[in-house]
Amino acid sequence: MRRNFLPAIVCVLGACPGPTVTPATRPDLDRPPTPFANPALTESSGVVPSRRFSGILWTHNDSGNEPLLFATDTLGRDLGAIMVTGAENLDWEDLAIGPCSTTICLYIGDTGDNREVRSSVAIYRVAEPDVTAVRTATAEKLELRYPDGPHDAEAMYVDARGDLYLVTKGRSHGVLLFRVKHDAWGNGRAVAESVGSLPLDPRGALFDMVTGADINARNDLMVLRTYRRIYLFRLAPDGTIDSPDPVSVCDIAGLESQGEGIAWLDESRFVLTSEAGNLGPGTVTVLRCPHS
Repeated sequence: MRRNFLPAIVCVLGACPGPTVTPATRPDLDRPPTPFANPALTESSGVVPSRRFSGILWTHNDSGNEPLLFATDTLGRDLGAIMVTGAENLDWEDLAIGPCSTTICLYIGDTGDNREVRSSVAIYRVAEPDVTAVRTATAEKLELRYPDGPHDAEAMYVDARGDLYLVTKGRSHGVLLFRVKHDAWGNGRAVAESVGSLPLDPRGALFDMVTGADINARNDLMVLRTYRRIYLFRLAPDGTIDSPDPVSVCDIAGLESQGEGIAWLDESRFVLTSEAGNLGPGTVTVLRCPHS
């Protein structure tokens, strides 16, 4: 959900305590924040690289906008917008890509819930479209509930099995990890499975709430981002967090206006997207957060 954060400069000046003992380093920039060329793309909240078209990125706007997928690249160019047939954008917060049946799908998380009052949220998935398309095929919808009541979740990824994971923002009850198995889609409705928590304290560190996540190609590292940091966690073979200690932490405070999306561009680089805000327009950034 779009919010303007004028006090973010406090964190830039180092006044915000960190939630972990792992030292935070500054990332190596491959491409500095570059504004999106499409004037309609003002609230980029999730991002994934295409698996059909080299160099293409898919992204989307946040709540209250049309159900559109925007095609862009690391230069922020306007490469078109595609209507997602059969979907509604109540509060789209993240985008993932992964297997579904016999093809590759884009998964759209309509999972935002700032007040944590939604009795259920929705995940849409649709076969990755042609970049020149006007509309997608009809999206499949999964109505989702959490086992312990509503949560605000802005981070999502899909593993090689097609299992979907949601990471809560950390507004209450800490930062929680939930899983939806790949076979849940046949029923149209599902209850997410709780599979642990992450050792982050967003309420103790200003603007360190979780806004995006992704999994690497080997399915052994998960990256998540907050407004001000990037965290990498090692994954166990069953998809759970292998260790509560982050593999790496990078400090990105002050880099973007309002950082929301993150995805692995390759095994060493990440792409970040930001909504427009008090510090400027929405942008796309490519960087490295060193990790072993």
